[in-house]
Amino acid sequence: MKFTFTDKKVNIPNRVHAYAEKKIGKLDRYFKTEPDVSVVFSVEKGRNILEVTIRSGSTVIRVAESTSDMFVSIDAAVASIECQLRKNKSRLEKRLRKEAFEVPNEEYFVPEADEEEDPGYQVLRTKRFFFGAMTVEEAILQMNLVNHTFFAFRNEDEGGAFSVVYKRNDGGYGIIVDQD
Repeated sequence: MKFTFTDKKVNIPNRVHAYAEKKIGKLDRYFKTEPDVSVVFSVEKGRNILEVTIRSGSTVIRVAESTSDMFVSIDAAVASIECQLRKNKSRLEKRLRKEAFEVPNEEYFVPEADEEEDPGYQVLRTKRFFFGAMTVEEAILQMNLVNHTFFAFRNEDEGGAFSVVYKRNDGGYGIIVDQD
């Protein structure tokens, strides 16, 4: 695993980084290719916040944990990731057989600097994503893995049309498909 550690407004000792690398490194067995792991440490209102993002090909898994101790936050994050992987094991295995963990040619995520716009509609942040082709079921799986309420993708079932899958208030899922 390739680790990137970020300390936001806090100085984290090297032993905490080493502990996080050791604990999160045990998740390596779940991935076919070497994943990139981004770990962000921060402290807010006396709470130790840990955000872990694992990217392996087109699959992204994200977890955020907040506790009173950074070591407990690390353990909770690893447990959450393992729970997500076990919960979605059969779907992930199906994707693995279809070689869904291939690294896309384009960069998956390219953050850009904040831009100033008209005061009427002020864009505070711009993100660029690689929208990979996948089925609706794979998109729902990916949305659940990153704990978001919506996910944009190219819909294989609709000939590569731009689509957005979203979580409905009644617990189901909806999809918006471009009619181009």
